[in-house]
Amino acid sequence: MAATVNRPVIPERTGTQPRRPVDYVWAIARISIGWIFLWAFLDKTFGWGFATPANRAWISGGSPTTGFLKGTGENALGGFFGSLAGQAWVDWLFMAGLLGIGLALILGIGTRIAAGAGTLMLVLMWAAELPLDNNPFMDDHIIYSIVLIGLALADAGTTLGLGNLPVVQRNAWLK
Repeated sequence: MAATVNRPVIPERTGTQPRRPVDYVWAIARISIGWIFLWAFLDKTFGWGFATPANRAWISGGSPTTGFLKGTGENALGGFFGSLAGQAWVDWLFMAGLLGIGLALILGIGTRIAAGAGTLMLVLMWAAELPLDNNPFMDDHIIYSIVLIGLALADAGTTLGLGNLPVVQRNAWLK
């Protein structure tokens, strides 16, 4: 006779349960990282002069990927990433990713998809910078990726977000 293992049932949090302080910490982290992605999209699109000068803005004919990817030439995978710099499909995919991830995280809808896509984008950016200057393997791209995975696991879209909407609750892919 096989032994049965009783595992505790962990109920999924719903919008009717009281919020814990950690729920607000995750929500603020979600919104903050969402703003990082959305701001990168806005600055690269309009060239508001923070990371992107106006003359290199996407709407002025600039390439949002060229500066970063061309700067990877001396890195381990620089040849591969450098060859992607300035290609229209790479620019569009990158900018759609920044906008979609940013909006999803800020709104709290599609947080799981945004976490997966954001992690992929960040890990690719991390790989483009290898070898790292200040650490053998750890940098902010990996830290942000870990936080994004935590956001998805914590169901962070339900606090200070639209993740409690009935349509989101009925469709797991929107969580």
